[in-house]
Amino acid sequence: MRADPPGRMSLPDVLAGLSVALVLIPQSMAYAELAGLPPHHGLYAATLPLIAAAFLASSPYLSTGPVALTGLLTFSALVPLAPVGTAEFAALAALLALIVGLVRFAVGWFKAGWLVYLMSHSMMRGFLSAAAILIFASQVPGLLGSAAPADEGVLQRAWWALAHRESWGVAAIGLSAFTIVTVVVAGRIHPLVPGVLLASAVGVAYSVMTGYTGPTVGAIPSGLPPFSADLPWARLPSLIVPGLVISVIGFAEGVSISRLLASQDRQRWVADREFLSKGMACVVAAFTGGLPVGGSLSRTSLNRLAGARSRWSGLVTGVAVLCFLPFADVLSPLPKAVLAGIVVTAISKLIRPQDLWRIWRISPPQALVGWGTFAATLILSPQVDQAILLGIAMSAAVHLWRELKPHVTSKRVDDTLVVELSGVLWFGSAPALEDQILAQVADEPDVTRVVIRCGGLGRIDLSGAYTLHEMINQGSGAGYEVVLEDVPDHARRLLSAVGVIVDRPVGQPTGTGTTSPP
Repeated sequence: MRADPPGRMSLPDVLAGLSVALVLIPQSMAYAELAGLPPHHGLYAATLPLIAAAFLASSPYLSTGPVALTGLLTFSALVPLAPVGTAEFAALAALLALIVGLVRFAVGWFKAGWLVYLMSHSMMRGFLSAAAILIFASQVPGLLGSAAPADEGVLQRAWWALAHRESWGVAAIGLSAFTIVTVVVAGRIHPLVPGVLLASAVGVAYSVMTGYTGPTVGAIPSGLPPFSADLPWARLPSLIVPGLVISVIGFAEGVSISRLLASQDRQRWVADREFLSKGMACVVAAFTGGLPVGGSLSRTSLNRLAGARSRWSGLVTGVAVLCFLPFADVLSPLPKAVLAGIVVTAISKLIRPQDLWRIWRISPPQALVGWGTFAATLILSPQVDQAILLGIAMSAAVHLWRELKPHVTSKRVDDTLVVELSGVLWFGSAPALEDQILAQVADEPDVTRVVIRCGGLGRIDLSGAYTLHEMINQGSGAGYEVVLEDVPDHARRLLSAVGVIVDRPVGQPTGTGTTSPP
């Protein structure tokens, strides 16, 4: 299916937008709860931000709005700063949304969308698996109907709820189990079957008919989202680092599905445009009582299956939720156990320990990054933004460590030592190359010629070029000749600039590398 041009809205867009809205209404409330906010803040984040995002979007399918991972990151950033569920907490969430929005908008404006690809696969696998466990743990009290202490951490509250069976509510357990089964079965029947909506409707009906006494959503303000620029500006410095982390990590959540769908439909997908779109959505959310938003994997798939053909399906979704707000109070009796079940089913696919074991079999150094990030996320919870930064640092350290030693193989042919050089020759690896070749020459003093084949050289920097220059001079002084063969064009230009004369391009027989006379 090919998408329609972005300037046209079609009937399939309207139907797809309405289908997504039916799922988004209860989901947005559940994700607001996950973020530590009253549920109606999730509804606010599912209205005007989606409308604003539609005008700048690149993908015709990527569904904007509250998402589980961004909800967890928001909670982690704010829980050290204010009591959960308070007006101060909500104001900080709005300020955080503004920071996230401005950062994303700047990334898109300066065409730096490539930043999202700097995160290694191993780091993201480790973080997402641990984040899914934390999200699940945060919902355990809700699943059991347990009033766990609010001043405890996520894992501690989950353990407390599991350990105190007397605090469990039979009705809450039944409702959460019913929600999970309904959503899973509905998805297996067909992705367009609104399992989330069905579970929510049954939950509301049960609550009203039986006088359910467990935790419910409670009163929901009616009317349009409030507009306010009265944000706690003095707390801005404490939110900058979490805002930067959410800007990239929260955006990366929807990148994979967007690129995959664009590839399948032979469309162009522009990361910079999506950064602008999601940035605008977060800025609008900041001033309309919302929270940071991102791209949803499940709703994006639903949007495509429902027949969306342009980015305007997202606008339809936002308008539909906006029109629902005056009647949102009908969800006041909705048990929070249902919301917990919705969150658990949404994140279940993120728990993939087999991915980390697979990485270990393929690359132990990268597995250390994945498992290290996984452990750090759980240990440092709720400050998971620090775990992400640590994971990025570990990824960079592993890459640097591997690149410090050049990829070299060598063999002896008569009186010639042939060295096959591949990878990157830079200031970090150049000394190791020089030491390795000098050590081999010292072990075989009858060598009269050293041939360095550079055909596998991916890149060379100035320090690497000067190192080769010095090796040629050292060989001449020690009574053996150093010859460069198969030199790529990019390396040839740099070597010539430092005084190395290379006569033979890649693929031509025999040639030498010498230094130009002073």
